[in-house]
Amino acid sequence: MLVDQGSKAWFGATIPLGTGIEFTSWLNLVHVLNTGAAFSLLADASGWQRYFFIAVGVMVVVPVSFACLTRHAEPMERWIGALVVAGGSGNLVDRIQNGAVVDFLDLHWRALHWPAFNLADVFVVSAVLAWALLSLRPARRSTPKGAA
Repeated sequence: MLVDQGSKAWFGATIPLGTGIEFTSWLNLVHVLNTGAAFSLLADASGWQRYFFIAVGVMVVVPVSFACLTRHAEPMERWIGALVVAGGSGNLVDRIQNGAVVDFLDLHWRALHWPAFNLADVFVVSAVLAWALLSLRPARRSTPKGAA
């Protein structure tokens, strides 16, 4: 979460809101605010979405944190949980402080632009992909106590 918040602060202080800098032929560094969710879902709502997304963020971050800290989990599951908590917390802090999430990465190919995103989004998407890959492996059988 600290890396996410630090990067948002740096880009926010370096690039004026609503502008961008071409970094490569396929990546711009921008400074935009997203009041919606992924792909700006509900960004044009009348303001209620801020509190809705704060509530959703809390309902994800708190149980995942609790589960990672209290239940016996494999190290990979803990890393996945940590990515979810870091990403969810980073965007949650933005929503509470600013009413919107700071996005600064703009991937594109010619005139086709992927919606701008940030490191918190990268953390959450990475966690989902890792969880999906982890779920594909065969289930481990537990051997009963005393069995050899």
